[in-house]
Formats: sequence, structure tokens, C-alpha cells
Amino acid sequence: MYELIRASGETYFIECPAKIGLYRRTDDEVYLIDSGSDKDAGRRVRKLLDEKGWKLRAIYLTHSNADHIGGCRYLQQQTGCRIFAPQIEGDFTNHPILEPSFLYGGYPCKELRGKFLLAQPADAQNLTDADLPAGFESIPLPGHFFNMTGFRTPDDVVFLADCLASRETLEKHPLWFLYDIAAALQTLEKVSALSAALFIPSHAAPAEKIADLAQFNREKICEIANRIVSHCAGGSTFETILQNLFDDYDQTMTIEQYALIGSTVRSYLSFLKDSGRLTFRMENNRLLWEKV
Repeated sequence: MYELIRASGETYFIECPAKIGLYRRTDDEVYLIDSGSDKDAGRRVRKLLDEKGWKLRAIYLTHSNADHIGGCRYLQQQTGCRIFAPQIEGDFTNHPILEPSFLYGGYPCKELRGKFLLAQPADAQNLTDADLPAGFESIPLPGHFFNMTGFRTPDDVVFLADCLASRETLEKHPLWFLYDIAAALQTLEKVSALSAALFIPSHAAPAEKIADLAQFNREKICEIANRIVSHCAGGSTFETILQNLFDDYDQTMTIEQYALIGSTVRSYLSFLKDSGRLTFRMENNRLLWEKV
């Protein structure tokens, strides 16, 4: 864990739960793509950089989920590096209480204010193309989160952030977090058409070809959408739909999953309503979702 692996040329990645990208611009200057999940991840990254004699100049964030920004504060304090994040992702990085509050839909209880969902604040600036190292390209990848962005390095290595999950993950845990279902499907279609020397998703193995995995992710999204519609045949509350999905996939809910997957299910409901497959009605002061 936290092994530095060369992807191609001067592009590397650090193997950890949410892969960290690294690009070496000169003999001793490097840039990171994301920062790991917490202060300990930041320490491990700093140790690795010190061993190589590399100076960290900037961190480019793909998005602001805690497992991608958790090392930012430590690394910024230790190195003085700049941090760049795309649009609203910078606001969440500067004010990370926004993540658990958004997911829960109100002020989060203390069980939702741990490092899994709540990172330490860091000073992030809005990312523009002018802020990127020479030869870098930003690739908008919305869906998993608001303005999630991937990066292509000069070595033609594309970091895909969380726009898709591994086949193994989806077979074991099909319910995983998505913010905008329609955008996620569009992003997967876009990614299927991309070419690169190597693709590096945050939560899947690096691969030279990505279209098949992108299609598998699309199929899982459609499968879950169809299950939700079937659970709404006679009218159902959000809580019942959520419970049925966890039962369908033989999953056990925790408070963190209630927030993460609960938010995701609400996003599915919005997607299905807007696409004409579901409607809703109020009955006895309950919101019921119903198949059209």
C-alpha cells in the first residue's frame, strides 16, 4: 500500500484505496492528482516524496469527496503547495462540512462527522486551464459528484477519478454513490469513446482499454434503476425503497451507507421522475413514489 508505480514516462500513481496520481515535471518538482483519504495518507505521501527528493508544487483535485481530499490540509501545511479544484468542488474542499450535510440532507450527527465523510479544510482555488502544467488536459466527468474532472498527462495517461468502479466492486457492492444519474450515464458513454495509452480509475485497476468496464457500469446503473421502478409498482416511500434495495443485494446498512446510498437513491428517483418512468403523490402526509 502507498507504493509508487510508474504508469508511463514521468506519470506515476500511488497505489492506495483511492489512487493518487503523480506527475514529475522536472527532476525535483512534482504535481499530485488527489491527496488520499486523511492526514495519515498525507504523511505517507510526504515520506515518499522526501525519499525521492521531490518538491510538491500543486495538487489537482478530481473532486471533493473526503477520500480524495483528506490529505490536502497536511500536505499544504507541510509543503506550501497550491491546491486547485474544479468549481463547486473547491467550495466543498474549503468547507468540507458541506459533504456530510449534503449527503444527510441536514446537519450531520457525530457519526457522520468522522474522516470517512468529513475531511479537514484546505485552501483550494478554482481550477482553470491556465493553472494546469504544460501538456495537461482536464476532462469533465460529472455524475459521481458535481463537477468531477479527470486529467490527461503529457504521457497520454488519463486519470478517471470515480466515474466508474471495478467489476469486482460492483458485483460485491452494486449500490455505490452517484449524484447525477443522467450525467453519470453520459460520462460513461463519453469515457467509452476515449483513447489513451493508459487509463487509471481511482477505484479500479489501470487498463489500456476502458470501454468494456464503462459498459458494465452502465448496465449496473440501469439494473438498479429498473429495480427501483419495480419497487414502486403500488406506490412506495423512500425508506421502503432503500430497505428493499439493500435486501435485494443482501447488504447491511450502516449510518454512513444510509447517508451515501440514501442520497444516491434520491438521485435515482429524480432521474426516473424526470425521464417519465416514475411519478409521486402525497398521501396521508407521506410522499409516495409510483410507477407510471
